[in-house]
Amino acid sequence: MRARSQSSLKEGSSCIRRRVLVCLAFVALGFGSAAQCQSTADWQQRVRETARAQQLDAALQVVEQRLAGAPGDLEARGWHARILAWQGHWGEAESDYRFVLARAPDDTEMLSGLADVLLWQGKTTEALAFADHARSLAPTQPEILLRRARILRTLGDRAQARRQYREILHLDPHNQQARREFAGLSEETKHELRIGTDIDTFNYTDAAQAQSLLITSRWTPRWSTAFGSDFYQRFGQDAAKFVATVSFRFTPHDWLNAGGSAGHDNGVIPKREAFFEYGHGLRINKRLIHGLEASYQQRWLWYQGAHVLTVGATQLYYLPKDWTWTLTVIGARSGFGTSGVEWVPSGSTRLVFPLPARFTGNLTFAVGTENFAQVDEIGRFSARTYGGGLKYRIAAKQDVSGYIAAQGRTQGRTQHSYGLSYAFRF
Repeated sequence: MRARSQSSLKEGSSCIRRRVLVCLAFVALGFGSAAQCQSTADWQQRVRETARAQQLDAALQVVEQRLAGAPGDLEARGWHARILAWQGHWGEAESDYRFVLARAPDDTEMLSGLADVLLWQGKTTEALAFADHARSLAPTQPEILLRRARILRTLGDRAQARRQYREILHLDPHNQQARREFAGLSEETKHELRIGTDIDTFNYTDAAQAQSLLITSRWTPRWSTAFGSDFYQRFGQDAAKFVATVSFRFTPHDWLNAGGSAGHDNGVIPKREAFFEYGHGLRINKRLIHGLEASYQQRWLWYQGAHVLTVGATQLYYLPKDWTWTLTVIGARSGFGTSGVEWVPSGSTRLVFPLPARFTGNLTFAVGTENFAQVDEIGRFSARTYGGGLKYRIAAKQDVSGYIAAQGRTQGRTQHSYGLSYAFRF
């Protein structure tokens, strides 16, 4: 979002210079006054400065004051559209862009801006049509071609997107943004296979182990699946389960996941499980928060001697320099054959951050019974868990991840967990 804002500010600055020159020409011909020219230059300069300082509410106020006195000013209407788009009001921005384009159909800045807000609303095919129109008017402008490449990528037309990126790099070999996106497109794969192992040690019973195998596939930009198996050795018993998940994206910012699991529980894992998640993402043009994904999850778990329902909410914040921060709150309703039903709250937080030399780190903290994967994690006890992990990117399509966690429970019980996994994409 910040890169798009800066680019649009540069375009807006060029518009200011053009408008001032035109205004001065009209003054020279006797069709206007110097005061009117100065007024036009002043409000545009104030808008540009406040927008550059990320003071979008102040910038919007300046533009709306201008529109109150000059409702037909297309330059002001264009700025109004840009600022609304940066604030995430895409429907209102779309209306403003269309208002300007109805009177100036070949304005490439407005065509590009409308293509952006249509893309963010999931109207991808229509966004491509406006990007194509802008390209026909300015076939060598890298910023327009970059927008078109992103739309093609979202549509899943990777071959056309590659050709568009190559065209940009031919016109502008030093365009780093196009180079990064082109490299990322080349690395995109459809499947990921991950193999992992986990070990839990306790101060009150024998150690436990688990092995996992998971393959995720993204079939289209909208549909993806995940299938896996988990094998457990806990409390002297062996257990296994099969997990399946289907994901569908209604728009680039809305998704629904649903799935379940079943297997041989042997009294140490759920006999059956069902779950779903609905989520929505949005861009936030703030210095400290660049984006947010919020989701609601619900799970049903059936054990031999208990049944559990969990409801939870998660917020994932995108921070500067590729940091992310996740907050999760869960309410668990546990029912036992020999006692009543009760609700137990829990929560967790996770901070992910990049490190040098292809490493990514994370730190976690959880309070309560936050997992519910095994039978020893339900019941009446409280716990605090501290953990951290590292991921190392071996190559473009391979990585290895590890974690360690320490949990302190009531009654003086402790648990230490260790895990390692390897993934490759193809």
